[in-house]
Amino acid sequence: MDFYLDIVSVKKRIFSGLVDKVQVSGSEGEMGIYPGHTQLLSIIKPGIIYIFHKNKTEECLYISGGILEVQPSFVSILADVAIRGIDLDRKRILEAKKQAEEHFKKETITVKKDDVLFELSKAIAKLRVLEIMDKFKK
Repeated sequence: MDFYLDIVSVKKRIFSGLVDKVQVSGSEGEMGIYPGHTQLLSIIKPGIIYIFHKNKTEECLYISGGILEVQPSFVSILADVAIRGIDLDRKRILEAKKQAEEHFKKETITVKKDDVLFELSKAIAKLRVLEIMDKFKK
């Protein structure tokens, strides 16, 4: 049994098709969405979306946040930013993480610690996607 998954970012459709399962970080924690899941509307935290395809392969995406809607036969994820793991640039992510860490150390009024921590958490989530992809390759 499967269901239809649609993942759309502000810029483009990232994924559309039949899947067996989706795992995502919601506002209340990790959620596994299976066929026949009860209807649900939830905020998604920045992190990883795992897609379990019908052919038994897995894929992971980075998402910066958004909204998850679960209906009886389909699941929609509306994301601010969604990037397939294969499209992530490790060098750019590490540089962004380093800059966020440097900004966090500065004790100035112009630097909002919450904003810097949010940027840092996004970089860490992207790096986690790359780590998971590296494990898939082995």
